[in-house]
Formats: sequence, C-alpha cells, structure tokens
Amino acid sequence: MTVVDRSSVWPYDNGEAGRFVYQRYGHPAGAEAERLLGELEGGDALVYGSGTAAVTALAFALGRPGATVALAAGAYFGTGVTLRELEPWGLRVVEYDQTGAPPEGADVVWVESPSNPLLSVPDWEAVRAHPGVVVCDATASTPVFLRALDEGATVVLHSATKFLTGHSNALVGATITRDAALCRRLHELRTRLGLTAAPDAAAAITLGLATLELRVRRQSATASELARRLEAHPAVLVVRYPGFGGLMSFDVADDAARAVETGTTLIANQTSLGGVHSSLESRHRWEGDRIPRGLIRLSVGLEDVEELWADLERALARSS
Repeated sequence: MTVVDRSSVWPYDNGEAGRFVYQRYGHPAGAEAERLLGELEGGDALVYGSGTAAVTALAFALGRPGATVALAAGAYFGTGVTLRELEPWGLRVVEYDQTGAPPEGADVVWVESPSNPLLSVPDWEAVRAHPGVVVCDATASTPVFLRALDEGATVVLHSATKFLTGHSNALVGATITRDAALCRRLHELRTRLGLTAAPDAAAAITLGLATLELRVRRQSATASELARRLEAHPAVLVVRYPGFGGLMSFDVADDAARAVETGTTLIANQTSLGGVHSSLESRHRWEGDRIPRGLIRLSVGLEDVEELWADLERALARSS
C-alpha cells in the first residue's frame, strides 16, 4: 500500500524551506504520481484536483485576449464550456473537424484522441504541420495506446479520474509536457488558483498506474469484440470505435435510448468512464443536440465479454 502523507504543512529546517512547505504548492503523494506519469508519457507531469482543473490551468496558461483556440469538434463538451468562460476576456474558441487540418491562424490547437463521445482521432500529420501550441486530451487513449508528446503535442491532458486511476474512486487530472517554461507556468497557476490534487487523489494515480496496462488491454480486447457484435445488431444504427481502448459509442433509435440505458443489469447506468466496472449512458441529456439523441456511450470494464454481451442484447431487445 502507498503510505499517504496528508500533512498540509511541513516544518522548516533551521529556518530554511524544504522540498515540501504547504500542500497547495505540492506534496509527496503528488510528486510520486508525477514522477511515474512523467516516465510513462516522456515528459514532466503535474497533477490537479480534476481533469477540469487541468483544463482551467491550460486555459489560463495558453489563453490571452485576442488568441484563438481551435477545439476538436465532438470533444468532451466540458472542455468547450470551460474555455468559453474566458470569451468575455477576449479568448476566441472555434471548433473544427480534427480528422482534417486545423484552421490557419489558430494560436492553440486542442485535439482529443479519441474524442468523447464521437470517437474521432486527430490527423497527426496535419497537427504537426500547424505552428500553434498543441494540446492533446489523451484521457481515453492513456499512454498505453498513445504517447501524444511523441506525435507532436506540446502538452498532454488527462482526466485521471478515468482510466489512469481506473477504479472510480478519485477526482484528479494531469498534464505532461516537455516544455520546461510551460511546466513552470502551469505549476504557478496550479498553486495560485488552488488547483492542486489532494494527496489521496494523487495516490490513486500511483496505485492505478501499477495495473494500467493490464486493465486497458483487457478493456480494449473486450470493447473490440463488443463493437463487432453491435455493428451486426439490427437495433444499432451506428457504432463508433477507434480500434483501441475501452470507450465506444453507438446509436439506437431516438425513442429507444432511454430503454437501452435503463435495460442493463450488469452494466451500470451512470456517467463517467474508465473504471473496472462497465457503464453506459445517453449523452444527449448533458450535451444536447451537438450529438445524436440516440447516442449511447459505453465504457467497457473488466467483466467477461459474454456476460456483457448478454446484458447488452437484453437491453437492445427491450428497446425494440
């Protein structure tokens, strides 16, 4: 077990501040999680109180009056909501199809690989050719399937609440970059804005990373098989799956979505994703008409694939 130091302050040594002074600046559990995650991603990591806290730090670090952020269309809706909070201060947010080239003139290109819940992936060649700062939300890929810094991203973002911790037991986010100046600025903003992860949440990353590859490869194999079967089911109109990872979405008839999401017993009808237990939900309740009314997001856990398929089949039959 990881021993968690929950101290909020640490004594000076002969009047001199040590590595840890005040929990908002940093703490041992956070430092260990950052070391491990930085090794996996190949950069310098920082952990935050949530994925949205990490988005907020990036928005403050990279945004300025008159700047343009080109955000991947269909990316997690909360990212756009957060960025647009800065529009009254002069930040411009435009959405673009990340399967093509980012718009010229954008100061920041914000991609998501894969996007949640539409599961598109960016055109990395086009992203690398763009002169702007590149943010990649790799929450659904994890460093097992994507090291975005190697693909051309300036900074990688994770809602570590999801796959990195993997047990739906902590609210925590992360950034990783090889840009030392950007890392220092993000650390400064994390401190000033009070965005630091709590020690227990940071420790959940350390524990989760120990089993990350085992979990996500099992989830990916199961998701691939479920996607294949869903594509052949007469009640399913569209299946979106990028070929890796534990996240997918599929469409049923608009008036059938509620019956499907409430018709499973093994798969929990709840929000969020990335845990060891499978879950699904209709996303239209949160995102409105930016996505199809009949879209169901499915996060695949570690349950037996045949048991999961039987549960889905019963729910789909109920919707017919």
